[in-house]
Amino acid sequence: MANGRKKIAVIGAGNVGATCAFVMAQKKLGDIVMLDIYEGFAKGKALDMSQNAQILNFDGNITGTSDYADIAGADVVVVTSGFPRQPGMSREDLIGKNADIISQVGEGIREH
Repeated sequence: MANGRKKIAVIGAGNVGATCAFVMAQKKLGDIVMLDIYEGFAKGKALDMSQNAQILNFDGNITGTSDYADIAGADVVVVTSGFPRQPGMSREDLIGKNADIISQVGEGIREH
């Protein structure tokens, strides 16, 4: 990033992704860009975290997006996205769904 800090992209803004982004911000590891395919979801989580920056003692920039272009130039990409296991769903069913998700995420990362 222009400020000399590391740019960290977190793909998936669910419970795991948001917690990961939050901890990295508290540890002051860099500026965080959370990405989620659901429009406005990552942006809302990032806004909630940013509004608590002073209280929770972090000075990083946390942004949210649904556009892979916003992760361009990231020094680190953390992928937390995946489909949650549903009742009655086998692990084989889950791996098929998550393979599709990871394929799409990989393509988005590769393009940017």
